[in-house]
Order: sequence, then C-alpha cells, then structure tokens
Amino acid sequence: MQQIKPWLTVYGLNLLGALLILAVGLWLSKLLSRIVRKMMTSRNVDPTLVSFISTLVYVALVSFVAIAALNRIGVQTTSLIAVIGAAGLAVGLALQNSLSNFAAGIMMILLRPFRAGDFIEGAGVMGTVELVHIFNTRLQTPDNRTIVIPNAKLLNDNIINYTERGTRRMDLVIGVSYDDDIRKVKQILQDIITEDSRFLKEPQPVVALNEFADSSLNFVMRPWIGTADYWPAYFDTMEKIKLRFDENGISIPFPQQDVHLVQSAASTENAA
Repeated sequence: MQQIKPWLTVYGLNLLGALLILAVGLWLSKLLSRIVRKMMTSRNVDPTLVSFISTLVYVALVSFVAIAALNRIGVQTTSLIAVIGAAGLAVGLALQNSLSNFAAGIMMILLRPFRAGDFIEGAGVMGTVELVHIFNTRLQTPDNRTIVIPNAKLLNDNIINYTERGTRRMDLVIGVSYDDDIRKVKQILQDIITEDSRFLKEPQPVVALNEFADSSLNFVMRPWIGTADYWPAYFDTMEKIKLRFDENGISIPFPQQDVHLVQSAASTENAA
C-alpha cells in the first residue's frame, strides 16, 4: 500500500483531471455546436450547410478534447497527432475528386446560383433542381428522369437559370414567302400576341422583319411571358400561327433551289 499510494496520488489525479477535461469538453462541444447552428439558422443559411458545419464543429472540438484528455494521463500525443495528420493527407489525396465536389457544394450553397425548384441548364443537361447535396446535385428532367451531377462539374460549367428572374422572352422566327404581304403578316403576329393574356404588356413585345433569307422572309416574334407559362404558350402560339396563316392565304415556304442547265457550244456541235 505504501508503494501504491504515491502511484494513486499522481496517476489518480491525472485520471480524474482527464475525466474532468472529457466531461467539460464534451459539454462545451455540444454547446458551441448548438450556438453555431442557431447563428447560421438565424441568418437563413441553407439547412444542408447548417447541419454539415455544426457537425464538423462538434467533431473537431471532440477530437481536440480527446487529445487533451490523453495528454493529461501521460499519453504522448505528438506522435498520435503526426499519425492522424499523415492519415488525413493520405485520405485527402485518395479522395481529391470527392473533396473538389465537396468544396464546390459549399460554394454553391453559399453563392446560391440556383435554388431547389429552379429550372437550370448546366453540365450539358437541363432540369428542375430537386436537392443540392454536399457532393452532388439532383435534377428532374421534364420527362421525369433524375440526373445526378457532381458539384465540381456543375460549378465549373456555365449555369443558365431560367427561373430566377420570373419572366422569359419567347424568341420565334417565322418564315413567309416573298410573295406574301408583309404588313398583313406583321398584323397577324401582333394580333396573336395581343389576344393571349399570358403575354406581358411590359416589356413591349417585338414583331419585325428580320432577314431576307434564301427561300423566305424571316420575321422575329419576341413577346415576354412568365416562366411558368412559357411552354404552354409556346405550343399554343405555334399552332395559332399556322392556323391564321392558312386562313389568310399566307404560305410558309420550304428551302428550295432553282437549277439552270447551260449547254456549252462544244456540246451543241457534238450533238449535231
């Protein structure tokens, strides 16, 4: 007992100190994690990022507390930290693509080039954004397919957001014959826009003769419309144009070429 008492005095106090560090450290880790979560939530940060950052803070603090507790009971933590650092470096090199997707995911959540529900085009595909994860983004296509795009690929490409501004301009090119009355054509196109209440009054729509093409006179028709009404109005407008043109005797020409054969003098003499 005389030999055990000094050992208990020294190591028992160290063990008690380690347990105290562990208990207080875990409590503080949870408290700081909650504080970070509340601060980010109050600033309307994306819920995905809030959950991830608060968990990351908690894990980092718990790791620090565990190392401090081990150091208190006499464990040499220098070599342990070196081993953890080397392991982290190896894992980082092995997962560099995943880490780039992770970094891109955080950038997209912070910068918000699009939100869930937006219709976007990027990385060569189009669709409605369903979820923005840390490593990838899920899109739903108009024909109800799901596309999963790595965040790094999406962020490094051009992103076109069709929903963000709420309105779009419909750009149509309509070709008519050179023999048709262009004033009549222009009036028909303007009437189609005026009669459809889905088209906006402001900005004002544009109907104009745009090009003398090889086989047709090309008019441009550019009305503005709400994003949600774009495709239904597009299909209706294309149908109305064809029906109105048929009713008024206006033709939509197809590409054609006139071929003229020229007979040379030598060919004429040989034929004779």
